[in-house]
Amino acid sequence: MWAAQEVIALINEAKIYKENIKSVFVVNRKIANTAIGRDVCDALATYSTDVLHSTVTQRVIFAESVAAGKAVFKLEPHSSDAKEISALVDEILELPS
Repeated sequence: MWAAQEVIALINEAKIYKENIKSVFVVNRKIANTAIGRDVCDALATYSTDVLHSTVTQRVIFAESVAAGKAVFKLEPHSSDAKEISALVDEILELPS
């Protein structure tokens, strides 16, 4: 959260050179069932950059997948983790081009 304004400033600067650049916020490493997990989307909504509905929750499987050198889809293809990533990919692909 603390770096959001700086990221937006960098994106705005990049738009000088590439005016069609697109950006959105994605909540990553969200801590499930916590006030901060719920409030971060509301805080990001105060910026002009869109916030995707899909989030990625902090889970051990992501670290395990890196250690194994495999994607979450390979380790646990029907898990909540894989479903979150699939939902995120789907939402990104639905963004206007």
